[in-house]
Amino acid sequence: MRAGQSDNHRKWNRNPNTWIMLLTIICVIATVVTAAYVLWFYQGTYHEETEQTVYDKYYMMITEDNKSSIWRSIYQGACEQAMAENVYVDWLGDDLFQGYSVEEQMQIAIASGVDGIIVTANENTEMTELVNKAAEENIPVVTLYGDNTQSARCSFVGIGSYNLGHEYGRLALQIIREKLAGQGVGLVSVQGNETIFEQVKVGSRERPVRVAVLVNAYAQGLDQYILCSGIQETIEQERGENLEIELELISVDDTNAFSVEESIRDIFMEREIPDIIICLNELHTTCVYQAVVDYNKVGQVNILGYYDSDTIINAIDRNVIYATVAIDTKQMGQFCIKALQEYHELGYTSQYFTADIRLIQKEDVEEYLGKGDSVDENDE
Repeated sequence: MRAGQSDNHRKWNRNPNTWIMLLTIICVIATVVTAAYVLWFYQGTYHEETEQTVYDKYYMMITEDNKSSIWRSIYQGACEQAMAENVYVDWLGDDLFQGYSVEEQMQIAIASGVDGIIVTANENTEMTELVNKAAEENIPVVTLYGDNTQSARCSFVGIGSYNLGHEYGRLALQIIREKLAGQGVGLVSVQGNETIFEQVKVGSRERPVRVAVLVNAYAQGLDQYILCSGIQETIEQERGENLEIELELISVDDTNAFSVEESIRDIFMEREIPDIIICLNELHTTCVYQAVVDYNKVGQVNILGYYDSDTIINAIDRNVIYATVAIDTKQMGQFCIKALQEYHELGYTSQYFTADIRLIQKEDVEEYLGKGDSVDENDE
């Protein structure tokens, strides 16, 4: 008996992988427990920092990116609605837990026993299991922008992807027809604050018009594919018989801002650059805008952007970006809080909340900004 025990002991000592695996598991558990304790302590001391304000609920917002102005605007909308409802909403990745993955932040929020979670989800199995675990702990989960349709989430807040795709397809056709009619005015170059214009006539073409849609190479949700279907079907149905259009999807490495910039610059190193580039997020839009200027392709490449940051609106005002889609991001944040509140009060809520969108072109800039003068380059 002792000999057998001794043999087993020697096997454990001789197998370092076993010890490494055991230590890894212990470290992961310790990290989650420690982070959960820090969050619990943070919740407990919050009232002292807010003049003893007592809130009815404590919600947690979790996103992949805490730097984008889109998420900050969504969080602002959530905070405004939370204040009206006497609840507190915290943005986990914006403060204590930068560097944690969305899934790790989900584990921390669940272990902390928050009253509700707002999360940018995806369709992978781990996310499904985490959302279901939260539901089992009576923590309702609202998926934001990205959904997990197989989970027990109580609601999804996003945009109408197919309708948005339809609008992109319609705008792409509008650009092509303007060019073919010789009515387009292309911006040839940008020199400091000065923009130089030249008439661009596009008559008969020896090749199809190339329309490229930039997609996240690692996206696991269905939204971007539904959106691309809307673009494709709109172009096919409304282009007419004599208009040849080649639609392609270009994958972009969305690991970080640097990888996005590199992926987009690779597009401009190709022999045939797309005539129209459709961007499905803010970072893609700003990177394409910068590349078009850097490679002196303004007027040759038309950009359909996403979101209404100052940089993007400025580029529209200067005719570098043709149009962009403005999303009511504050409304998205408000919908998240409303969904969680309704679920707590009634035990159910609407399965889907769709935020409003608006198209912004050159002629809309002044009205959109609510002032009589065009955007000044120095305001950026």
